[in-house]
Amino acid sequence: MKSLRLILSNPRYFAPSWVFASINILFGTWAIYIPSVKEKLNIDKADLGIAIFFLSLGVFVVFPVAAKIINRFGVGRVTWYGLLFSAAAALLPLLAPNYYALMGALFLMGASNGLTDIAMNTLVTEIEKEDKQKIMSASHGFFSLGGVLAGLGSFLIITINNPALHMLYAVMLVLLVNWAFHKHYKHIVAAAVEKEAFSLKLFRPLLVLGIISFIVMGGEGAIVDWSGLYLQEISKAPEALIGTGFLAFSVMMTLGRFLGDSISASIGSIKMVGLGASIAIVGFLFVLTTYIYLAIVGFALIGLGFSVIIPELFRIGGSVRGVDSSQGVAFIAGTGYSGFLLGPVALGFVAETYSLHYTFVILLLCAVIVMGSSIGLYYKRK
Repeated sequence: MKSLRLILSNPRYFAPSWVFASINILFGTWAIYIPSVKEKLNIDKADLGIAIFFLSLGVFVVFPVAAKIINRFGVGRVTWYGLLFSAAAALLPLLAPNYYALMGALFLMGASNGLTDIAMNTLVTEIEKEDKQKIMSASHGFFSLGGVLAGLGSFLIITINNPALHMLYAVMLVLLVNWAFHKHYKHIVAAAVEKEAFSLKLFRPLLVLGIISFIVMGGEGAIVDWSGLYLQEISKAPEALIGTGFLAFSVMMTLGRFLGDSISASIGSIKMVGLGASIAIVGFLFVLTTYIYLAIVGFALIGLGFSVIIPELFRIGGSVRGVDSSQGVAFIAGTGYSGFLLGPVALGFVAETYSLHYTFVILLLCAVIVMGSSIGLYYKRK
């Protein structure tokens, strides 16, 4: 909890962490109104899926150019202006008058969120380097906290009874706090690195990190999409317990991220990835027993294990020798988002063809691959 105390007691560290929370407050508020948008525009699930694809498309379009933008204008400025664009774009989907406007609005939302995501992770990487402090995991904890705040905001739906107005309140909260604190990071620029000519040797560490990011984010996406269905169909859980798997996963992921920095400072980032993968493996084994309560405990352990891996990957990727921190972070983010979006889809075919049980067997094997990769990285660095 040292990093959490550091963030809450020092505006230099709270400022970027609140950006993490802000992005998920905005996205989470949009997410709770997806059914309302579907009904308002009279579109079916297939049309909604295509529209949400444009959200992903916006994210992927910005990834290749994000590092250049950050290096050109400075990571602090891009974080601040990216957040402003994200806040403005968050209002557009709820104001869209028709289906095509919705697709355009979601594309802009995805692009602005993608740029801010890379910038804020690069920003924390640079602050960690400058101050010799570890706050990356706790900053991701604030991202999870932002989702919790957005979820609590769902209780205002009946009171406000206006999706766009609800989002405006969320935007005002985000902007007011960020306006008060952005001066603590706006001036920061990424430290220049001595670049080397491209080589397979230079790229190999990033490639391994990218594979791990793809697998872990794909696993996160699978838990989000299928934990409830697994408890319902495989574990035969009563209706009251169907959502508890995802709840346990989310709570432990938030807790793990607030605890992660202190442990990472003691054992190092690569060992932290291996530890997280080991905990996740135990969690998947619990889930695969199919017993209701063991499965719920398993989802909690998976959340705890996965919670620390992605922050550590950003930390490692932003410090690869001969590579700009923004480029390293962009690569990790790009492969991670690819896994989050494509992994559940690919595994869905396995679930449809065979069984959801086999899907979780594959996820277990993927966690083993992550642990093996971390061991390889550790001995490579020795």
